[in-house]
Amino acid sequence: LGNEVNVTLYSPPLPEFDYSMVVIFLIAVFTVALGGYWSGVAELENLKAVASPGERETRWKKEENVTFTPVTVILFVVICCVMLVLLYFFYKWLVYVIISVFCLASAMSLYNCLAALIGEIPFGQCRITCSNKTIEVRLIFLAIFCIAAAVVWAVFRNEDRWAWILQDILGVAFCLNFIKTLKMPNFKSCVILLGLLLLYDVFFVFITPFITKNGASIMVEVAAGPFGNSEKLPVVIRVPRLEHSASTLCDLPFSLLGFGDIIVPGLLVAYCRRFDVQTRSSSIYYISCTIAYAVGMVLTFIVLALMKMGQPALLYLVPCTLITSSLVAWRRKEMKKFWKGSNYQVGWRP
Repeated sequence: LGNEVNVTLYSPPLPEFDYSMVVIFLIAVFTVALGGYWSGVAELENLKAVASPGERETRWKKEENVTFTPVTVILFVVICCVMLVLLYFFYKWLVYVIISVFCLASAMSLYNCLAALIGEIPFGQCRITCSNKTIEVRLIFLAIFCIAAAVVWAVFRNEDRWAWILQDILGVAFCLNFIKTLKMPNFKSCVILLGLLLLYDVFFVFITPFITKNGASIMVEVAAGPFGNSEKLPVVIRVPRLEHSASTLCDLPFSLLGFGDIIVPGLLVAYCRRFDVQTRSSSIYYISCTIAYAVGMVLTFIVLALMKMGQPALLYLVPCTLITSSLVAWRRKEMKKFWKGSNYQVGWRP
């Protein structure tokens, strides 16, 4: 062979666009659209209950919605900021608290989502009585199934080959239940919430690198697990990258989308859907806001591909959804009503 031997390692160039983004896009838009629609269905049932005095008390007892006021919106954002900073400094311990909370919340959310579907099935309604309370047997089995799903994920959460599927299912259920349960009383509260969380997202992604010692973004560090921590926060939709590269031979890199990038705009979509129901406006607000969210996601992915660095998705989602909703309300000459909300929006009180 002679005195010189040359060895070359070839790595195929990475594609400009990773197709896992398409999967994340479909999951995000589907969750936002379905969550908004579900919220509208609940609003329609509330309006029917108010119109029928005999159903008021029963419907009010079943109602599990929580209404955000401007004060609680500000408090919520402050709690988000404090929690993120605490996670950055005490990630090693708090990550297990978040995992425990996620298991509990996602199991309850999955139960609520599936129970709503099962409730539409007219058969298999066998009931048992215990302590003067009756419950359907199928709901007991459903509860066991949801708890088992959360436990299986908790045990195998670091199994990258398939655990991400279960995490995404639980995450979608969590986002759906959150969007349906948390009600924005008016567009004013939506603007305050989305505006503050936009500033929160931009600050912790773009500004904190100038503050931290290692020059890393607090948001990115916490999402990836600071200081090389093997435990990851289960507050993201994870989809393995579908590209063929040298890195995928030894590792399984993921594309991520935070739950906040689904829930926060989803609350605005849900408000638009409820406003459509109240004003009987043929879903124009709901459809336009959902399309605006999809456009915002596409814009996020384009900037991500061009800049090749993590982006605060709310930077693109919030302007798209807020501006579109405002233009629709202005065009329909309903801005004042859209801004203040309906009197019923605050909730009926006995």
